[in-house]
Amino acid sequence: MVRFLTAAALAVAAAPSAAATRPAAPSYRYADVADLAIRAPMVIDGTIRDAVRIKGAEAANVAAGYVRLYVTLDVVALIRGPGAVPPRVGYLYDAKLDSQGDPPKLKKQRVLLFARSVVTASDQIQLVSNGAQLTWSPATEATVRRIAADIATAGAPPAITGITNAFHAAGTLPGEGETQIFLKTSGHPISLSIVRKQDRSPVWTVSLSEVVEDALPPPPRDTFLWYRLACGLPGDIPADMLAGLDPADAAAVRDDYAFVKKGLGACRG
Repeated sequence: MVRFLTAAALAVAAAPSAAATRPAAPSYRYADVADLAIRAPMVIDGTIRDAVRIKGAEAANVAAGYVRLYVTLDVVALIRGPGAVPPRVGYLYDAKLDSQGDPPKLKKQRVLLFARSVVTASDQIQLVSNGAQLTWSPATEATVRRIAADIATAGAPPAITGITNAFHAAGTLPGEGETQIFLKTSGHPISLSIVRKQDRSPVWTVSLSEVVEDALPPPPRDTFLWYRLACGLPGDIPADMLAGLDPADAAAVRDDYAFVKKGLGACRG
C-alpha cells in the first residue's frame, strides 16, 4: 500500500500542469502596439467563442499559407472606442497555418483587437490590419491601456513629419554651445535642445510647445513621447537644414542630433 501511494504521488508530481504546458503569450514591441492603437478607432478585449473556416469565393484573396476564419468574440471590455459595443461581435481573420497545414486553435483564446466598426452591422467589426489581433496577457493589456490613455490625453505628442529648422550657438569656452532643432509635426510644435558644457556630459531636452523653457528631460523608452521621437525623427539632419550654417556650427548640429538619436535608441530595437 505504501509503495502504491508513493508511486501515485510521484506520478502526480511528474504530470505537468495545464499552466505549465500552455505556451507563453508572445511579447509585442511597444512601437508595433502604438502603431495599431493610433490606427484603430476601437480597441477590444475579448475571448474567442468560435472560429469557422471560410472557403470559396469569400476566401479567394487569402495569402498562401493562411486560412480565412470567421471569428465570434465575447467582449470582455471596450478599452477604447467612440461608444458601446455589443457583448458579442464577429470579424474576419486570416490565420497562419502551422507546419502541418492546420489553422491555430483559437477557441477560448483571450485576445486584444484593434478594429473599426462596420456601418451596416452593429455586431460586426473589421480589424485595421491582419496583425491587429494580439494574444492577451496582463503585460500586453497594461501596455495597450497606457497607450490608449496617452493618445486620448489633451496635448498628446503629435506625429513628427520632419525638421523645419536647426541652428547652433557656440559658447564662450571651447566645446561649449547649444543646438536647437525645431520639428515639423501633425499638430503643436516640438523642439529639441542640446547643451554642451566643459567637463560635463551633453544634456538634451524636448519641448512640446513654443515655450522652449518648458522643456522635459529625455523620455524613458516605451513611453508615448519616446515613441513619437524614436519612430518619427529622420535618420539624419537633412542637408538643406545645414546649408546656411557655418561649417563648424553645421558639424555641431549633426553631432548633437546624432547624440539625441543614440539616446533614444532604435524604434523597433
